[in-house]
Amino acid sequence: MASIRKRTNKDENKYQVRIRVLNHPTITKTFNLHSSAKAWARETEIKIEKGLLSVGDDRSTDTLQEVLERYLSEVTPCKRGQSVEGIRIRKLIRDPIATTKFSALRSHHIIEYRDRRSKEVSGSTVKRDLNLLGHVLETANKEWGMPSNGNPVQLITKPKANKPRDRRLENDEESRLLSASADSQNIYLRSLIIVVIETAMRRSEILTLDRRHISLNSRTAYLPITKNGDSRNVPLSSRAIGILSQIPVHMTGKVFPISETALRGLWKRACNRADIKGLRFHDLRHEATSRFFEKGLNVMEVAAITGHKDLRMLQRYTHLRAEDLAKKLG
Repeated sequence: MASIRKRTNKDENKYQVRIRVLNHPTITKTFNLHSSAKAWARETEIKIEKGLLSVGDDRSTDTLQEVLERYLSEVTPCKRGQSVEGIRIRKLIRDPIATTKFSALRSHHIIEYRDRRSKEVSGSTVKRDLNLLGHVLETANKEWGMPSNGNPVQLITKPKANKPRDRRLENDEESRLLSASADSQNIYLRSLIIVVIETAMRRSEILTLDRRHISLNSRTAYLPITKNGDSRNVPLSSRAIGILSQIPVHMTGKVFPISETALRGLWKRACNRADIKGLRFHDLRHEATSRFFEKGLNVMEVAAITGHKDLRMLQRYTHLRAEDLAKKLG
């Protein structure tokens, strides 16, 4: 009935006990020592068997950390963005708010966390962290029957999102970037950058692109799973076709066999060699989307290529150069 799982966080071992009882919420508790976890598990099982403990009552002593750890092990792995969410949750676990008893969480705890976090990161990041924390609390309340006083995240004012980025490639930055990427030890980097500029694919999409899903005849690339959960076919320009037809075949079947971690390092070094400041990899998607509009495509056509469901979000990626618009005015 009880299981004990070892967790390691920054070289510190924790032991989480999980007791499953038929037709009742799971009981969890975390200890620093394995012996303590084992003793508590046995003691709790005996109390349940003798009817001396109402299943779930002891969870009033659980901390937010224990709830976050359960969410990290049960909910996060089911999400496409599990790696990024995992980083956010582990950051929350290390924050002082995690030591608060879950049943004792109030708005002032969330406000203190918000203000403390706002001194470290941008408003958009704080807002995403709060949204995640809110979903953790909601899941614990509705799915796990955790004792609480509602969801205090819903009662506070969240920071305003940052002004949308409008960074684009300027002057000769594209040629410098491609020249620098050609000097990279990774033979795929330059081709990857060009394909992103031509297709507006997200980083996760370009890195999981499979050679089986590319049709040079129909000039399309099929993405079976995307950020919003839907599949889509991405049209390929002549430039993209030319690049894709020359890329060496890799044994994995991936068009670009590069991990996200490796790409971050490759990108940073290429920008340094090209002496380009303030350019993020995601800005290439922004650049590509803007170019689609500058070529005369309408909003629905661009949305079909980029995969945007919310057309208002699409506007955040669209910053047309005034001088190009002036040419159209005559």
